Amino acid sequence: MCNEFLEKLPDDFINHEVVERLKKMGITAPLNIFLRQEVVLMQKVMTEVRGSLQQLILAIDGTIIMSDKLRDCFDNMFDARVPTSWLEISWNSATLGFWFTELLLRQAQFYTWVFDGRPLCFWMTGFFNPNGFITAMRQEVTRAHKGWALDTVVCANEVTKTQTKEEVKESPKEGVLIYGLYLDGAGWNRSDCRLTEQHPKVLYIGLPVLHMFAINSTGGRDTRQYSCPIYRKPRRTDREYICMVDLRTNTNPDHWTLRGCALLCDIR
Repeated sequence: MCNEFLEKLPDDFINHEVVERLKKMGITAPLNIFLRQEVVLMQKVMTEVRGSLQQLILAIDGTIIMSDKLRDCFDNMFDARVPTSWLEISWNSATLGFWFTELLLRQAQFYTWVFDGRPLCFWMTGFFNPNGFITAMRQEVTRAHKGWALDTVVCANEVTKTQTKEEVKESPKEGVLIYGLYLDGAGWNRSDCRLTEQHPKVLYIGLPVLHMFAINSTGGRDTRQYSCPIYRKPRRTDREYICMVDLRTNTNPDHWTLRGCALLCDIR
C-alpha cells in the first residue's frame, strides 16, 4: 500500500516556480493571494504523507524503529482509515481511499490554476478555506468598482443551466463559477431553475454550476427566495458551515427550512 500511494503521489510544488507564476498572474490579486495560501497548505500535507510512507516502509523492513506515529499510520492504513498525523493537517474523510483520491483532485486543481492559469470553474470542495475563497472573490469585485467599500459589498448568486464543468466555455465577467455541490432535502427543477420536491429514494442531487458574485447593497436578502446554507460535509456543524446562497422557490421558503434543505460540498 505504501509503495502504491508513493507511486501515485504527485510531485511537490517548487516554491520559486509557484511564486514566479503568481507574479505573472498578479501576486497581489485577492484570489492569487488565496491560491498561494492554499498551495502552502497542500504542500504541507504532501510532505507529511510522503515522509510518513517512506519511513513506514523502512520501519516494516526493520531498518528504523517503529515509533508511535508510524505505528498509528500502520494500524490505520491496515484498517483503511486515515492516519492521525495526516488528519490533523488536512480534511475528514470516510475512508483512506476517499481521502487519497481527494488529495489527488485537490492537487490537480491547484497545479492547473498555478501553471495553466485561472480555471473557468472552481471545485470549492477542494479548498482548505472555502470561506477565504468567497471573501477573496468579494475583494476582487470591490476593487473592480471605484467607490465600493468591502463593508457594503455582499455575496449574490445565480444557479445556471449548465450541468457540468465541461460545458462551461467561458468565465463570467465578475464573480466565480462553482461546481460539485449537492442538494440535500430537496430536488431541482432544471427547466425553471427552482427548488422542487425530492424524488423518492433519492437522497442527494447534484446542483448545476453556481455563479457567485458580489453586489454593492445595504438592503437585506430577498425573502421570496430560500436562504440555503452550504456545508462541507453531511455532518452539519458550525465548523463545516461555509456561507448562505439564495435559491428560487415557488413555495414559501419556510417549507424548505422545515425540510432541512442544504447544499453539501461532499456527501461521503
